[in-house]
Formats: sequence, C-alpha cells, structure tokens
Amino acid sequence: MPRRTSPRRPTSRRPRTSGSAAGATSAGCAAPSFRRSRSTRCPPRIGRAEGRVKALLVDLDDTLLDYSSGVDESWVESCAALAAPAGVDPEALVAAIARRCRRFWDDPDRQRRERVDMTSAWRKITAHALADIGAPDDALAAAIAGDFAARRWECMELFPGVRDALDRLRQRRVSLALVTNGDRRHQRRKIEQHDLARFFDVILIEGEFGVGKPEEAVYRHALDSLEARPSEAWMVGDHLEWDVAAPQRLGLRGIWVDAHGQGLPEASPVMPHRIIRAFPELLSD
Repeated sequence: MPRRTSPRRPTSRRPRTSGSAAGATSAGCAAPSFRRSRSTRCPPRIGRAEGRVKALLVDLDDTLLDYSSGVDESWVESCAALAAPAGVDPEALVAAIARRCRRFWDDPDRQRRERVDMTSAWRKITAHALADIGAPDDALAAAIAGDFAARRWECMELFPGVRDALDRLRQRRVSLALVTNGDRRHQRRKIEQHDLARFFDVILIEGEFGVGKPEEAVYRHALDSLEARPSEAWMVGDHLEWDVAAPQRLGLRGIWVDAHGQGLPEASPVMPHRIIRAFPELLSD
C-alpha cells in the first residue's frame, strides 16, 4: 500500500513491563518512562560448557518478530486513507484511538479476553474512538480496523539473525518451545509467514491451548512436552512478568530481551538472570 504524508502521530510503544498494561497486544499506547539499568546479570551463553541448557522456551512477538515497529504509523495511514474521505478529522481520530488503546489494554481482565481476537479488538477500539469524537460509524470502524490489520502484516519482520540463531540451537540439540499469547489465527499466520514451525518441537498459542502466559500450566506443559525439568530450561522474551518473573517462580532461568536498550524500569521487582538486546545474543560466537 502506498504510504501517505500523515498528521502528527502519538509517540507510543506497547508496554512490556510487569504492570497491568504490560504486554497489551498491538495497542499504539504510550509507554512508561524507563531508566537504563546499571548492571545486568549475565550467566554463560548457550554453547559454553558451563552454560548448557536442555530446553529453551521462546516468546514470539518482539522477541523473534519485530511486532511493535510501525504500529503508530499504521494507525495514522489507515485514518488518513479512510477517515478523511469520510469527512472525519484523521488527526483527531488518531489521538482518540491512542487514548482508547491505553484504556482498552490497561484493564488486565479485558486484555486477557480480547487479545485472543485482535481483529475484533481493533474494531472495538476504532468504534469507541469514532464515537468519542462525535462521528460514530460502525462500518467505517470496521474498514479502518481492517486496513490497519493489513498494514501491520506488511510491517512485521523477523529481527536480524533470528533464523541463523534458531538453526544453531537446533544443531546444538537444544529442545525448543514457542510460547506465545494471543489470537490463534494471527499467531499461526505469523509462524507460517516466517517459516518458524520447523525450528520448534512444540508450539503453544494461547488461542489454541486455552490459557496463556503467565499461567503456570503453559510453562509446565512446554517443559513436559520437551521432557525437561525447570532447572534445565530457560525462557526468553520481552515481557518481564510473562517471560521472566513467572518462569523464574517455577525454577527456570528468565532472560529478558530489551530490544530498545531502555533498561529495567526503576525499582523493578523483577530481576532477569540476564538482559540481552537481541535473541542471537544467547549464543556464543
């Protein structure tokens, strides 16, 4: 789709900390302010003799797949393409969508319910935003949400080095489980589009399995499927609660992917075993 010169967009990124808004799936919401951590705990990398690991549980979005980049731009472009011709101020709608996203995903119970059907969630957010600016239109909301979804698919790419890192893990006989929350259809499409299934011994998607992170059953099922004890396994991901704290409570090592180098939130109660900037850093050179 052609990109458009667009109205000013909200500065936002999906929060991935341990608060109630953490991990809100594709929200376009303002993130909290972070300070860089002064130190990171760095156990041996996979591949060194003292750092052998039998099983690795891996998150998908913003760990292997660059999911958050382009969220704001996609909302702006969709509103410019469809709201303006319908007589709706696209800049006002973008701002209303950003506000609605924050409110929508800040409710943990609603987040848990809605993230398993993202198409419906985006449609609801857009419909509420249109109503907020005095332009209720369910048909327009559905069209904008659909356009936004299409633009999001165009933006998503694997982070550099991910396939090579997964190949190397397979060569080293590390058992792999992909553990991801969200919509069954969307998550499966991502996995198929980027040819990821071949790397994993087991794939657990919230919308298929029935529950998602941070429920203990998810991690335990992954470990059982890989025939690994918690002490033999690591979990790696970008969400401090789901990918670090919850696995640590079960005895796994929790590795946090801080892709943007923001560091741990000030006074974070979660202390990862290790902080990395990118998934391939798990492996030694």
